[in-house]
Amino acid sequence: MLSLVVGGILALVLSFVGTPLFIKVLVKAGYGQFVRDDGPESHKSKRGTPTMGGVVFVVAVIVAYFVTHLIMAATREASPGPTASGLLLLLLMAGMGLIGFFDDYAKIAKERSLGLTPWQKITGQAIIGIAFAVLALNFPDAHGRTPASTMISAARDVDWLNLAFAGPVVGGILFVIWANVITTAATNGVNLTDGLDGLATGISIMVFSAYGLISMWQTSQACGADRAVEGACYEVRDPQDLALLAIILVGALIGFLWWNTKPAKIFMGDTGSLALGGAVAAFAILGRTELLLVIIAGMFVLISLSVIIQVGYFKLSGGKRVFLMAPLQHHFELKGWAETTVVVRFWILGGLFVVAGLCLFYLDWLVRA
Repeated sequence: MLSLVVGGILALVLSFVGTPLFIKVLVKAGYGQFVRDDGPESHKSKRGTPTMGGVVFVVAVIVAYFVTHLIMAATREASPGPTASGLLLLLLMAGMGLIGFFDDYAKIAKERSLGLTPWQKITGQAIIGIAFAVLALNFPDAHGRTPASTMISAARDVDWLNLAFAGPVVGGILFVIWANVITTAATNGVNLTDGLDGLATGISIMVFSAYGLISMWQTSQACGADRAVEGACYEVRDPQDLALLAIILVGALIGFLWWNTKPAKIFMGDTGSLALGGAVAAFAILGRTELLLVIIAGMFVLISLSVIIQVGYFKLSGGKRVFLMAPLQHHFELKGWAETTVVVRFWILGGLFVVAGLCLFYLDWLVRA
């Protein structure tokens, strides 16, 4: 528990102090945001606001993670040290953030709102996603648990949804595909949500808080633990380390939100949104809650669906639209809602999705206990 407090506070301080320093660097370099011409008129004033703010909280998370483990080791507190699951989560988060960084830099260099080409993004994400998925099926612990499993999970692995039904090789290939579907969906969901000041940051804080609670519960109810209930325990490799990373992410994002809330002094950019999406996907895969992700991150799913519906209906109807503009948050802006109103109401909806996901997770344990 002490490690969670140390990690969260350290990440918060690093992000809170580091963000304004990074803003000064970006302003001096002239790295500002470009805004879509077809967007809400109120967004025109955001043109030139420093972007790539995700660099700060990604670095804060990585530094806080390793420093916390060093502190725990120095104080001789019970700590597993950096684990395979923790390092894999950082790999997916930082790897996706790096792709986002190249995308942000390309936008600035080309002085337009489009950065990397779709194929460049897809290729980069596929390389990182495949590396993560392959590594996640390796590194078994003393009990034979690997960070990920070929079984599709809901609140835990579902035995009869085993992707290895046709053998370990086919199962491994199917898992790589499955993991990349989750990662692509999560990164796109956060990326599409990041359109209003503080919107994606606030929802992400709630989502990672949920994963922190889930991982702490999995730690206390891990198979073989003294307090674990037989028949309801969890076969997760490193839940304690995942809990630490979840709290570190919450702390880093709270520090960033201070500067990202309206009127935003900095945007996270694709650097931040892709990194957060990668982290969300990693928690779902490594924490064995893949299908539950649809509920916990329900706000990201809803906003993604609005884009899918808009594009699909536009093509099928010959140019007609369901929403005034997609993603969904911009539809309500064009209907006359103030930006702050949209953000707060979407935060409320995001919180309700998170609570629903936590209730389903706990209900699964109650049924089995």
